[in-house]
Amino acid sequence: MVEACRKLGITEQTYYRWKKEYGGLRVDQAKRLKGLEQEHVRLKRLVADLSLDKSLVKEVAAGHC
Repeated sequence: MVEACRKLGITEQTYYRWKKEYGGLRVDQAKRLKGLEQEHVRLKRLVADLSLDKSLVKEVAAGHC
């Protein structure tokens, strides 16, 4: 295990953290989880952009610009 971590360029601590978090998942479940996490990040970014747009529209409508 130590040699595998070295070859992958990760620390043993990272290995054990990943094992604790993902150890019970099958490969297909882990891939699905990764995809869902990426989609979550994309959607959070989209919400932030839309919130900013809404705020700017409110300012313009109120005549503050």
